[in-house]
Amino acid sequence: MMKTAAALPVSKQEEEVADAIESGLSGVRTAETLLRVVPMGFCLAALILTIKNSVDNDFGSVSYSDIGSFKYLVYMNGLCAGYSIFSAFYTAIPRPLSMSRAWTIFFLDQVVTYAILAAGAAAAEIVYLAYEGDEQVTWSRVCGVFGGFCRKAKASVGITFGAVACYVLLSLISSYRLFSAYHAPVSTFAAAVEDNEAN
Repeated sequence: MMKTAAALPVSKQEEEVADAIESGLSGVRTAETLLRVVPMGFCLAALILTIKNSVDNDFGSVSYSDIGSFKYLVYMNGLCAGYSIFSAFYTAIPRPLSMSRAWTIFFLDQVVTYAILAAGAAAAEIVYLAYEGDEQVTWSRVCGVFGGFCRKAKASVGITFGAVACYVLLSLISSYRLFSAYHAPVSTFAAAVEDNEAN
């Protein structure tokens, strides 16, 4: 036989407290939903900027599709934009918090955060090499020749790191929600002190 954890409010004052808690939770849910939509804008902006980034001049042509890390950046920005809208709908619907739901959101937030971070870091490395070059491996500076491409690539990477910041914040929220459901372990020293005080 299962017992329910929720008890019905008994007095008018308890009903008012329950209503205040529910409205507070609704405000938190709304804020989290909006925070889950924001990275979608960042990801779509970076995706569009990267896809439209190509330069053709007297020295040759370059496009995002010529560089593997920029293709990865496009894929991850698309995936993360999709996850943002999915998770916004998922968290907007009021339902009781369960451990499986908390673990699912926590896990997916972590995966998306690390995936977009890796994509941004890989693209940032290519942008750095395009600006600075690497004489040891005879990689010359190409931003003098393809300046427009480099500026758009740098902007796209910067926007992607804006999305990374949002996902880090969302990961912190989901980890707090998950791990606040667990109680801290009782240390054996504290238990021994309590036993001695009781005797």
